[in-house]
Amino acid sequence: MSQTVLAIDDSSDIHRLLDVRLKPEGLVVHHALDAADGMAQAIRNTPDLILLDVDMPIITGFEMCKQLKENAQLAQVPVIFLTGATEVYTKVQGFDLGAVDYVTKPFDPAELRARVRAALRTKRYHDLLAARSNVDGLTALWNRSYFNQRIGEEISAAQRYDRVVSLVMVDIDKFKSLNDNHGHPFGDQVLQRVGELLHTSLRTTDAPCRFGGEEFALILSETDEEGAATTAERIREALAHMVFRPSDRMQLQVTASFGVVTSSILPKSKLDVAHLVMAADDALYEAKRTGRNRVCIAKPNVGSTI
Repeated sequence: MSQTVLAIDDSSDIHRLLDVRLKPEGLVVHHALDAADGMAQAIRNTPDLILLDVDMPIITGFEMCKQLKENAQLAQVPVIFLTGATEVYTKVQGFDLGAVDYVTKPFDPAELRARVRAALRTKRYHDLLAARSNVDGLTALWNRSYFNQRIGEEISAAQRYDRVVSLVMVDIDKFKSLNDNHGHPFGDQVLQRVGELLHTSLRTTDAPCRFGGEEFALILSETDEEGAATTAERIREALAHMVFRPSDRMQLQVTASFGVVTSSILPKSKLDVAHLVMAADDALYEAKRTGRNRVCIAKPNVGSTI
């Protein structure tokens, strides 16, 4: 997959020049003519690199860089400043704000491509290391550490930009009995196959995580209650139809219970990680209490924990 670059500059000529100069690199280049559009595109697409003009009207490049680094979703995106200034003070100010490099206008084509390649190469290595540290070793899903980070980012976006996120908690039914009756290697096999199902059942923008033990958490970005419930029901049904074989002479069915919550049901004063997880856990408990192998949806209720 091609890496993406977001160029933010108030000059159309600069954008045309960047297209020509970066074409040999095989990059996908997006363009914004002001900081507001640039921030909106960055949040929507999360580019691999931002080329940012220093001297823009209304919101300067320095001010925008500060905003980017304060945004949890965008803080790790490298920024290269584009500037006509050559003063050391200007460059130091940019580095202090978190930029990784400078390119001076007018661009030398070879230098521009080299600096962009270096920034993207560093970003790729960083992403690989971050991914490895956030992946569960048994199921290859995201781990609890990544869950904590990602759900925090999604809730922050929901609060600041009026977006919606849904959380689905999944718990394998009677998993202790599976381990006790058929051994831990079979239990691990069940976890791995459930992990594969969750991974292949979600969009690339979603995040299937192993929450702990036999419990999983699905972060569904930009998904309302109906969409989350439909996704959960589809996964529940697919799992119920899978065949597991603890031995050559035996096959059995494995089911799971699901608790669904959507950020829009929580008042803004309680829209945080703890309350969202609590609401999803309450719905999951209700699914367990009412017979397992079902999807229950958290609802706002006077006097409840929500």
